[in-house]
Amino acid sequence: MEHDVIVRRGADKKTIGVGKMLDWSIAIGAGIAFGLGALGTGIAQARIGAAGAGVIAEKPELFGLALVFVALPETLVILGFVVAAIILFVLPTM
Repeated sequence: MEHDVIVRRGADKKTIGVGKMLDWSIAIGAGIAFGLGALGTGIAQARIGAAGAGVIAEKPELFGLALVFVALPETLVILGFVVAAIILFVLPTM
């Protein structure tokens, strides 16, 4: 009985034009997720790196803290990569 409902739902989606996403739209979505995350990280690291260099020039003992602040935005790229991987590999199977 459940199988009939799933088949009917799938048929309804196809008749009203809502079906699986196109292959290129999935790739575009993954590219946007990764690309915008990388762009934001680049902008943030440029500003943080310049400020960190100024801090290290004045107080060399704060090198470790400046290094952490420079590496912190890199997590955004990792998150973008994970989201892009989910879009590419999990979304098409749904």
